[in-house]
Amino acid sequence: MTADTTLPTTSVSPTARQVWTRTRGIALALALLVAGAVVLALIRSDTRTGALDPRSAAPQGSRAVAELLADRGVDTRTVTTLDEARAAAAPDTTLLVAVPDLLTDRQQARLLLATAASGGRTVLVAPGIASVEGLAPGVTADPATSIDTTLSAGCPLPEARRAGDADTGGIRYTVTRPDADECYPSRRLPTLVRIPDTTGDGDTVVLGATDILVNDHLDEQGNASLALQLLGSRPHLVWYLPSLSDSSATDTGDDERGFFDLLPSGWLWGTLQLFIAAALAALWRARRLGPLVPEQLPVAIRASETVEGRARLYRKANARDRAAAALRSTTRTRLAPLVGVPVSQAHSPEALLPALSTHLHRDGQPLHTLLFGPPPSDDAALIALTDQLDALEREVRRP
Repeated sequence: MTADTTLPTTSVSPTARQVWTRTRGIALALALLVAGAVVLALIRSDTRTGALDPRSAAPQGSRAVAELLADRGVDTRTVTTLDEARAAAAPDTTLLVAVPDLLTDRQQARLLLATAASGGRTVLVAPGIASVEGLAPGVTADPATSIDTTLSAGCPLPEARRAGDADTGGIRYTVTRPDADECYPSRRLPTLVRIPDTTGDGDTVVLGATDILVNDHLDEQGNASLALQLLGSRPHLVWYLPSLSDSSATDTGDDERGFFDLLPSGWLWGTLQLFIAAALAALWRARRLGPLVPEQLPVAIRASETVEGRARLYRKANARDRAAAALRSTTRTRLAPLVGVPVSQAHSPEALLPALSTHLHRDGQPLHTLLFGPPPSDDAALIALTDQLDALEREVRRP
């Protein structure tokens, strides 16, 4: 009967546990990136879908006021580009600018040029410091907003007197135009300003809050009355919702555009996210290396083979200096306890050489050259050094 001499085989395919251990860091980094992207999307969405959009029935939308205006014969048209808004400016049209602060300085100048002599009405909804001076010269936004939401008219403007109290509390304005109507004051500064055109029948209305236009607050106080009067004075209403995708927002008026002008607007944040991901990956890989751990060799190697292997490496690299330094260091370490010198001082000539000289009764200079001298110049000198070190150790050990 023949014995089965087949050796057991060991699978080198990684197990599911090993795969998970290797990839869990990458999976965690990807999960963090996805979670961060979702959080940023939620934050930037501002949870106000369709805000000030006359087509939206959401609480912050403005569909209710558009339908009320339609019942009174006022048609509402929504535009999202500056060119459409400028083209719509006319004596029989009210142009409402929903978010003026989104307009660049160049867009503001172009819009003001189109509306200044149009003879129509321009309504600016909550313009801040960034836009009110560019769209309504003579009006500046105060940094401190109104404390109260509901305010009294406090002005002779017919629309405001008929509407009465309204939720106009928001941005307050300082007016330098003497012919302007200043209404709904909060701490002596108005939150609604009407500026008549000097060359025609048109005017510009600056509204400090959005509450009178949104579905959620339209039925409160005199909001609906004020909104219908301000927006229904002309048969056509153009509702301008500025968009960041409008090409006029990036039009600088120059034919030449630099390299960075051609990059998408979010390239900086994208680069930052890639940098963070690379840093996390580098940290993960660095932690994976971990500290050095001693490992049991699968087979025992004789000391003579180890010495011979290291010697061959030294010879192949012509590293006679390292070989001589290793031989001298080992010899000094073994001799120090024999002559009463601590091992910590074995490599100090001032401590070791005097003790050796006492035991050997020979001149200290050859000992210094032998134990601390320069590296040998060739292989023969290295072999001679080895023999001399062995002879010195035998002499010290001799009783």
